[in-house]
Amino acid sequence: MAGCVRVLGYRRQSQSLCMPPYFLDRADAGRRLATALSDYADRPDLLILALPRGGVPVGFEVARALHAPLDVFLVRKLGFPGHEEFAMGAIATGGVRILDGEVLRMFNVPIDLIERVTEIERRELERRERQYRDDRPPPDVSGHTVVLIDDGLATGSTMRAAVAALRKEGAKKIVVAVPVAPPETCEALREEVDDIICAVTPEPFRAVGVWYADFSQTTDEEVRELLARAARETRHEPVSR
Repeated sequence: MAGCVRVLGYRRQSQSLCMPPYFLDRADAGRRLATALSDYADRPDLLILALPRGGVPVGFEVARALHAPLDVFLVRKLGFPGHEEFAMGAIATGGVRILDGEVLRMFNVPIDLIERVTEIERRELERRERQYRDDRPPPDVSGHTVVLIDDGLATGSTMRAAVAALRKEGAKKIVVAVPVAPPETCEALREEVDDIICAVTPEPFRAVGVWYADFSQTTDEEVRELLARAARETRHEPVSR
C-alpha cells in the first residue's frame, strides 16, 4: 500500500506526510507513537494506561520510552449479538457505561437486549481484572496525567467509556494516544480530552487492522507478561489506590 496520510503531532497540530500507511506490528506502532508523546517524558505524575488486549503492546513501548509506569484500564465494547464488531456502546472500570444513542435509535434496540449484553461484558471485564492484576488494586489516577493507549480507534466508543471513567475518578489530565484512527473520530474525541494524538489518520479508514502488517491477536498471557516486564524495567512502582 502507498499514498499520503495525515499525521497528527503533539499539541494537536497536523501536517501532510507521505509514508507507508501501516505499522509493522503493535510494538512498532508504540515506538512511533512514543515519539509524538516525547514532551510528556519523565513527568512525575505521568501514568500510562493501556486498553487490553491490543493496546498493551503499544502502551508497553510508550511507557518504556517515557519512563512511566504502565497499567491496564479495562473497557469492554457492547456489540450487537451476532455482529459483535459493531458497537452500540461500551462499559469501563468503575461502573461507567456509554451508549450510542444514534445507533440504538436507528436499529430500535430493545432495553432488555442492551442489559443482557451489558451483563455479559461486565462479567468478562471482571474476569480480566482478576487475571491481569491478580490481587493488585486498580491504579489511583487522582491527580495524575493519564495517557490512554489503544492500538487504534474506529468509532471511539470504548475510548469514550474509558475517558468518562477516568474523569469520574479524578484524573488531572487525560491524553488519548493511538497509532491509527479515522480523522472524524479523532476530531470528535478532541472535545472530551485534554490532548489527543493520532499518529496516522488515513482516508478512507476501513479498519484498524488494515494499517498493520502483523495484527495477530494479543493473548491474556502476553498482557500479563508485558505488565510484569514493565514493572521490572521501570524504576516506578505501580500507582495503586
